[in-house]
Parts: sequence; structure tokens; C-alpha cells
Amino acid sequence: MNSAVKPITLTILDKDYVVGCTEEERVALFASVDFLNHKLKEQRESGKVIGNERVAVMAALNIAHELLANRQQLEATAAGVGDGLERIQQKIDAALARTGSLSSSGTN
Repeated sequence: MNSAVKPITLTILDKDYVVGCTEEERVALFASVDFLNHKLKEQRESGKVIGNERVAVMAALNIAHELLANRQQLEATAAGVGDGLERIQQKIDAALARTGSLSSSGTN
């Protein structure tokens, strides 16, 4: 495992940027760059925004909105799963209590 940070050149919105990256982070970094470039291209092609800086800001705003919406959905899903697990645990506890009652009443 090589965790040394090495410079890497990335192209974002037709401009090159040099960033430091470990070998382990490389695949995720390139995936992030691909995702960002796709969002920037979408924004640019919409024709609603002119200028690279404005395109970048609008793309960043859209990405932030998607992130927050996904986070909210994940939290709601996690809460639902937690509630479901709690109901299952209550049913298990009730079943075990009934089984315990039957066992102790049968031994008398």
C-alpha cells in the first residue's frame, strides 16, 4: 500500500489542474472529475448560463442540491429501517415471552 501523495494533472472544463493524490484515492478522484465534467457539460449545453465561472457555480449548486436531497432521502430510509427493526424486535420479544410463559406453565 503506497500512501505517498503524488502530483496528478486533471482536466476540468478544458483547463488543467495539478493536485496531490495518493494511489488509493486515484480511481475515486478520476471518477469525481468525470462526474464534474459531465455536470459542467450539461450546464453549458443548457444554454441558460454563459461563462465558465457561472457554469461552474451553477453546476456546483446543482450538485449540492442533489447531495442534500440524497442525504435527506438516506436519512428518511434509515429512520424507516430503524422503526422496522424496532417493530421486529418487539415481536420477537413478545414471542419469546409467550414461549417462556408456555414453558414455565407446562413444567408445573
